[in-house]
Amino acid sequence: MLSAAHLHSVRTNPVISMAIKIAGGHHERWDGTGYPRGLKGDAIPLSARIMAITDVYDALVSKRVYKERWTYELAIQEILSLRGVQFDPSIVDAFELEESHFNEIAQLHRDL
Repeated sequence: MLSAAHLHSVRTNPVISMAIKIAGGHHERWDGTGYPRGLKGDAIPLSARIMAITDVYDALVSKRVYKERWTYELAIQEILSLRGVQFDPSIVDAFELEESHFNEIAQLHRDL
């Protein structure tokens, strides 16, 4: 859908261009075992590498019909354990520096 919107734009839209990279790359894994294209390392767009951690953190700390929410501490521990496997090590380092802000945002916007 994003690609179709991009093709029909009169001019290049940087927001749609970035959304295409994020949507198409946030399930890729740093070690190359992700999908849909099996991209590895720096071949994964930076915006998608950032979204990958954000998406996993949100999924872990949010209650779903199929699982309970994880504690903040367990979610952080899980993400740190996936440094260099699922996630870009430098993005995990940045996440670790800002993890308290992730918790604040999660608490502010959590489902009741």
